[in-house]
Amino acid sequence: MPEHTEKTLQAIKFDKNAKTLDILDQLLLPYSTHYISIKTIEDAFQAIKLMQVRGAPAIAIVGAFAVVVDTYSYLQSGKKDKTIKDLFKSIDYLITSRPTAVNLSNALNDIKDLISKKHGLEETSVVDEAVFELIYNYSVALFEDDLANNFKIGDNGLNYIKETLKSEGFKGPFSIVTICNTGSLATSGHGTALGIIRSTYNKLKQSESKEDFYLEHVYPCETRPYNQGAKLTTYELNYEQIPFTLICDNMVSSLVNTLSDKKAIKQIAAPVKFIIVGADRVVKNGDTANKIGTFQLSTIANYFNTNKFEGTTNKIKFIVAAPRTTIDLNTKSGDDIVIEERPANELTTLRGPVLSENGVGEKYTVGIATPGISVWNPAFDVTPHQLIDAIVTEETTVYTKNSEGEFVLTK
Repeated sequence: MPEHTEKTLQAIKFDKNAKTLDILDQLLLPYSTHYISIKTIEDAFQAIKLMQVRGAPAIAIVGAFAVVVDTYSYLQSGKKDKTIKDLFKSIDYLITSRPTAVNLSNALNDIKDLISKKHGLEETSVVDEAVFELIYNYSVALFEDDLANNFKIGDNGLNYIKETLKSEGFKGPFSIVTICNTGSLATSGHGTALGIIRSTYNKLKQSESKEDFYLEHVYPCETRPYNQGAKLTTYELNYEQIPFTLICDNMVSSLVNTLSDKKAIKQIAAPVKFIIVGADRVVKNGDTANKIGTFQLSTIANYFNTNKFEGTTNKIKFIVAAPRTTIDLNTKSGDDIVIEERPANELTTLRGPVLSENGVGEKYTVGIATPGISVWNPAFDVTPHQLIDAIVTEETTVYTKNSEGEFVLTK
């Protein structure tokens, strides 16, 4: 398996000529950079289930490319016994690896539709080169479109931030809070919520800002139980040299309150003006499923906005950043979103390497809770649309609520 010692933000490596797929094992970051070869749909299923790849857009891309390499390998073998029905069965199995993230099912169902509808193939038809070309072209376009769209999301989020601060007459430094990992490691590159933060810092850091305000600091949440914020978002922010301070998920209220009173934390007193999060699914009314702890952030923002910040320019905007592929217009509300529950041991144990003066050592699992206890470990929660200020996609117009307080999401 490919091994690298240098830091990288490239989570997915697909070789168009060799038709090979390697993914960065994100369970080993930030201490080790190691790529896993994905040769079959089963390989992809396990990588997604184990969260070696995560982030809704990245999961969809890996899922699609896995179908590519699996099908290519079959054709290279010279066999001619796999039918469209067999392929669809494998694709349906892959979809079950992550039920909450709609990007995966959207992409894989798109592949099925392309094969069955546009070419009028029967399920008894044999998988051939024509079928492979359909899957290959779709998957490459999915990857390339995601990257282009991430930069659009970044620009749209930056513009929304600028317009918001100008309309409030805000001046001076501000901070942003985020949760989980929504950057290059969760997408084809640049990111969604973290992409907005990247774009905003590039244009609005103190040395570059042409406005009366500037982004001074970012606060990534640790993100229990898998610590994607602590392990991955800090890795990306550090890589990009964006100023940040890691906080635990339960520190946000104290952080907002302290900074709003102009009291410095680690010499920084810039108030939190935005909480920016990603999404694994945005349904028709705007309710959003994202990493567990996101709903909590929205309620914190709402509390301060309706109490301490009422009538001031200190209000916090809660922004959801997601590509159109994350929007699910077939599901009416968050009540209908299936929430994946993770294994209990992810909450009762921690796994990591021994750190010493000699460097990074062997990985061990240590217990942090009473053995054998009952554990509830949902991977996601649902933020109701009432607590969301804006949904930023790659489309030019940022979705905000109408006069009735409702989002109107369209195809």
